[in-house]
Amino acid sequence: MDNLSDLWASVLKELANTLPQVILEAWINPLEPVSFDGTTVVLKTDSFKKNVIQNRFFDDIKSAFEKILFFSVEVILETEEESLLKSGTETNDISKGFELTFDKFIVAPTNHFAYIAANTVAQKPGSVHNPLFIYGKSGLGKTHLLKAIYAELTTNRPELNILYTNGESFMNEMIAHIAEKNMREFHNKFRTPDVLLVDDIQFIENKPSVQEEFFYTFEELISRGKQIVISSDKPPKDIKSLEDRLSSRFISGLLADIQPPEIETRIAIIKKKAQILDMEIPDDVVKYIAEKLKNNVRQLEGVVKKIYALSSINNKTPTIALANDVIKDVIYYAQPTEVTIKNIIEQVSKAFGVTPDDIQSNKKKAEIVNARQFAMYIMHEVTPLTLEEIGKQFGNKKHSTVLYSCEAVEEKIEESSQLNAIVSEIMKNVKEE
Repeated sequence: MDNLSDLWASVLKELANTLPQVILEAWINPLEPVSFDGTTVVLKTDSFKKNVIQNRFFDDIKSAFEKILFFSVEVILETEEESLLKSGTETNDISKGFELTFDKFIVAPTNHFAYIAANTVAQKPGSVHNPLFIYGKSGLGKTHLLKAIYAELTTNRPELNILYTNGESFMNEMIAHIAEKNMREFHNKFRTPDVLLVDDIQFIENKPSVQEEFFYTFEELISRGKQIVISSDKPPKDIKSLEDRLSSRFISGLLADIQPPEIETRIAIIKKKAQILDMEIPDDVVKYIAEKLKNNVRQLEGVVKKIYALSSINNKTPTIALANDVIKDVIYYAQPTEVTIKNIIEQVSKAFGVTPDDIQSNKKKAEIVNARQFAMYIMHEVTPLTLEEIGKQFGNKKHSTVLYSCEAVEEKIEESSQLNAIVSEIMKNVKEE
């Protein structure tokens, strides 16, 4: 094998001989090969999928590697958080500080209602607020509250069967069990808990068969007085193609929203996270971070953890320059490219007074062409997409057309401070989404 990519491609080809295609697509293909030192292979996954892969498909993966290589290897599944924690810091120092419990949650006016509701459920599961539906944009603390409920109940009510999952994992496990013709095991897992915590339920939008399965899961648990807590990035009415019967079930309990924190709360979050890590961050650095990251608590936490890692390695006090470098990395990796594309088109639409559909159409009206060029330019600046990939977002425009558009916009913003300010504002808004 010339490199790790070639090795992984061969392993995937080998696995295709033993595992169904649906399992490959749902569980195996998303794995990312990170390193191979001749004896140990590291594959990156997310925390939701790790346990399932470890329990159900690990032996298949290991056997495939050994069949290709003709010798025994160790295979390690690693999450992004685990990777970060290994990078020059003591794992225990960080992991214990960021365990998601109620006492680690920074309560503010923008999240107080959701916090009280979650805490009440943790004290009296199945008795009040059932179901509890928590919604708000990504990174505001919904997952924290669900995991805080889990932590509280596992500590104080160890006799309860508590299951934490998310919308994507629910769907992937359903697909895997259908492929294996073993839905009984699936039903035993999801229809028997005393408390079911489901993160990111919006993932099941536009998936009728998954919604149907979740509906029956929901009905079974509620009918037996079991507690359900659900989180979403939007309220039930805004989840696309959500069946009416599910939407009505979701709103039959308590809806609690979380809004972006004010700057005072953001400062408090940064200081609290730094205190947990026994790290001092100068006030001017704290304020700089709080002003730059306005809408996402998870980003604040990620910045503090990375600053801790880097400053510990270099044994230096955190500076604004260091914070700025870390913030750039966090913003760049904060959201999927498809989300960034949508945000760019929506922001340009508002700024130039044309519809998103017009921007992505082939219409030749001057104001539409102008807005389209600005969208292409911004997309080129803030996403990793190639010119060809950007062109596909606008009716399969040629890369030469995208290049021409970018060059045209560069000239316009050089000549007009007003246009330059508009572009800068759009880029800032997109990165903060």
